Order: sequence, then structure tokens, then C-alpha cells
Amino acid sequence: MGSTSISKKIRGFDPNTFLATIGDGRKLLAFEKKQTIFTQGEKADSVFYVQKGRVRLTVVSKTGREATLGMLGAGNFFGEGALAGQALRMGSAAALTDCDILRIDKKAMNEALQREHAFSDVFVAYLLARNIRYEEDLVDQLFNSSEKRLARVLLLLAHFGKEGVPETVVPKISQETLAEMVGTTRSRVSFFMNRFRKLGFIHYSGGIEGGLQVHSSLLGVVLHD
Repeated sequence: MGSTSISKKIRGFDPNTFLATIGDGRKLLAFEKKQTIFTQGEKADSVFYVQKGRVRLTVVSKTGREATLGMLGAGNFFGEGALAGQALRMGSAAALTDCDILRIDKKAMNEALQREHAFSDVFVAYLLARNIRYEEDLVDQLFNSSEKRLARVLLLLAHFGKEGVPETVVPKISQETLAEMVGTTRSRVSFFMNRFRKLGFIHYSGGIEGGLQVHSSLLGVVLHD
């Protein structure tokens, strides 16, 4: 759940409006598609807030293996480890689409959280929702088949189960990236994607972005024992 939807339940507080008025220590940045926002090992001295676009979070092991931690959209924070004493970035962030992102210095973010309780409530609620998502991902990885895991990832990317109308997965996400998120091979992802397409669960819209339409019928794969 994004912080924007969470905030609607917390006294109608709008984090976008508040963050625009916190004064020094913030900067609105524009990133082009595939541009790096920060890299693993860099100094962790700020928090980021997505105003527009999508961001991919990744981590690379000592052996060079890369894993996708998540895909974030408008209303999401990232880089929050800086507030918990994280000296260096534990992972990397890059723009999946053209993005408008607010960079907030660690000091300014801490002051904002202390000064505005409604904003603090929104931020804590967002972190709790993220933690629940990570726990669900772990359970999914441990107990579900790769087919179910892929179906769940596609549904999450399409925002099923969240407020509002489910949306097309944009931009086109490579099968290599999906394989990293699911924890399987590209060939298995290709096999299941073809099966989902033939069953009418997904539809490739084509065009420059190559958007992927995910239909609610895909829920049957996740719920089926």
C-alpha cells in the first residue's frame, strides 16, 4: 500500500502538500528511464519520495548475483534505512520510467517527522505495510510454486487488492527481471507467461512501452491449491 492511500485514512493528511512546505533540505529531482538514483555502497544521507513514475530496488551479492527487492510507484518512500543509522546504501535504486522524485536530507526528514505527527503516522504506517509485504514475500518464496509466485508478482504490479482501479503494468518488464523477483529461471517465467496468455489471464498491449494487462482471473492461480 502506498503512503498516499494510507494517508487518506489518517485525518485526510496529504504528504505531498506537507513535503512541499518543509523548507530547506529537500530537492525535487527528475530521472529518465533506466537512470540510476543511487547505488549500493553509497553514503546513506537522505530519504526519497516518489511523486511520479516507478522505481526498481535491487541488491547485488558478493558473487555478483543481482536480485530485485521491489518495484515502487507514486506515494512510496525508499532509502529510509538512512534514518535508522544505515551509513551506506544496502542496495541500489533506478528509474523504471521517467520519474519525479523528492530527495529529503536525513536531518530535514527527522525534523519533519518530529514536528508533524500526522506525517509521522503516515510514514510509520507505510513502513509497517512494507514490512508486511516483505514477510509475505518470504512466505511466498518458501512455500509456493514458481507459477504461483509469478502470478502474485504480476497481480502486485497491477495493484490488485489495493484501492482504486487495477492498472496496466507499465513499463514493459523483462522476463529476466520477473525471474529475479520470483526466484526462478527465465525459461520457467517464459513458460508460465505463455500459459497465462493462452488462458487469457494476461494480455500484451504492444506499442513502444509494451504494457502488460493483468486480468483479475489470474487470482485463480494464486488461490488454487
